[in-house]
Amino acid sequence: MIYTVTFNPSLDYIVSVDDFRLGLTNRTCSELLLPGGKGINVSTILKNLGIDSTALGFVAGFIGDEIVRRVEKIGVHSDFIPIDDGISRINVKLKSIDGTEINGMGPSIGKEKTKELMDKLDALTEGDVLVLAGSIPSTMPDDIYSKILARLDNRGVTCVVDATGDLLKNVLPYHPFLIKPNNHELGDLFKAELKKREDVVPYGRKLQEMGARNVLISMAGEGAVLVAEDGSVYDAPAPKGTLVNAVGAGDSMVAGFMAGWLEKKNYRHAFYMGVSAGSASAFSEYLATKEEILALYEQIQ
Repeated sequence: MIYTVTFNPSLDYIVSVDDFRLGLTNRTCSELLLPGGKGINVSTILKNLGIDSTALGFVAGFIGDEIVRRVEKIGVHSDFIPIDDGISRINVKLKSIDGTEINGMGPSIGKEKTKELMDKLDALTEGDVLVLAGSIPSTMPDDIYSKILARLDNRGVTCVVDATGDLLKNVLPYHPFLIKPNNHELGDLFKAELKKREDVVPYGRKLQEMGARNVLISMAGEGAVLVAEDGSVYDAPAPKGTLVNAVGAGDSMVAGFMAGWLEKKNYRHAFYMGVSAGSASAFSEYLATKEEILALYEQIQ
């Protein structure tokens, strides 16, 4: 079974506003309300590709109830831990100004609830896949990802981490199967400016030296690069298409890669499935369908 963890899930309120003006009343011309969070996005794409997963994390209040309802409506199994106080967050994303969003804080998560999650993860066994994706609430310890990987070390669980900064660096000694920084996050780790695909390869190898097994680097319009555990390097330019919604594209890449890997255990296939899924979601109103992903896969091939 594949398990995804979203520590701070949300309802994403995605809106378009024609001629947005500060200080005045603006009215939407389109609206979309979706369950959000990087782990949930991964689970959604996996479901679209016909692969079951279980979404884990924390939810609170009536918004948390709605997140669970919408996740289950997609067809994803949910095993979220309810928080007694506070409410899960609502994130407002303004499509009219790309990259503009207001994200809520989410509930405070105590030690008891953190232990409850750890107990669930302790049940994972050899052959299971765990995806840790995204930031963590400020109330949680900043070494939570590394603590999880330490508990699962040498148990045969395939671990995937999509995080930034210390959250990412701290898991490397536990040899995650896959990490997925983008070129800006990779550059921040090594104080370098990385603009072209060939620029990122040496730094991907450095992350391997630090413990990562496979390093998948997304680069938006420049494409993507995979520095694989077997020594091979794959790169691809971004497929041609119109950017519609970049939200969830990186998560889709992770899901596509893992779907491809589990299907054939072939890095080339997994890489192109990752690129196809990430790009298909960027070209879609919401996260990509299987048909959209496979159509781009044929184009890339």
